[in-house]
Amino acid sequence: MYLPKHFAEPRLEVLHELMQRQPLATIITLNQHGINANHIPLYLDPQAGEFGTLYGHVARANSIWQEHSSQHEILAIFHGSDSYITPSWYASKAQTGKVVPTWNYAVAHAYGHLQVIDDPQWLRQQLEQLTKHNEASFEHQWQVGDAPHEYTEALLKAIVGIAMPITRLLGKWKVSQNQPHANQQSVIAGLEASNEPTASAMIELIKQRQS
Repeated sequence: MYLPKHFAEPRLEVLHELMQRQPLATIITLNQHGINANHIPLYLDPQAGEFGTLYGHVARANSIWQEHSSQHEILAIFHGSDSYITPSWYASKAQTGKVVPTWNYAVAHAYGHLQVIDDPQWLRQQLEQLTKHNEASFEHQWQVGDAPHEYTEALLKAIVGIAMPITRLLGKWKVSQNQPHANQQSVIAGLEASNEPTASAMIELIKQRQS
């Protein structure tokens, strides 16, 4: 990933927060047919290993767990908030006109090696952890045990567990840090006046890293 110093986010707790808040990861692997991408919700245990460990599951019919070599590194990409930034918002537009469109975003890239866990007991525990995490914001939280036992047992046979101890973790927060303060303020004002669904989240990211 191209990572200019002013966009780098090295703080582990910040990266973990994004990964826990947006757990749907794009997992990039390499097999004999070339590059493969899968979109899988992952559960992060921040205490397991130096950078944490990611856990999840895939359909048994998904070839990722059979075709990927454990010798090759894999990449899990977690996407945070993003927003299109129109040059019309920049205060400097009226002064010089030297402005262009851009896109603000926050991402975390986690690297490691894929581990396959084909164990029904482990899978049930992993499903319970993932469900508990994703249901936390609901008033009435669904639990794995709410479904009939024979139903979940049948489904467990159709999935395989995966784990990825994180060996490298990179973060990129491209949120107008390269703009002068006046432009940062005008971008915030533009986002506030827009109907963008991610505007409030992006405003917070810009404010956190304002010059």
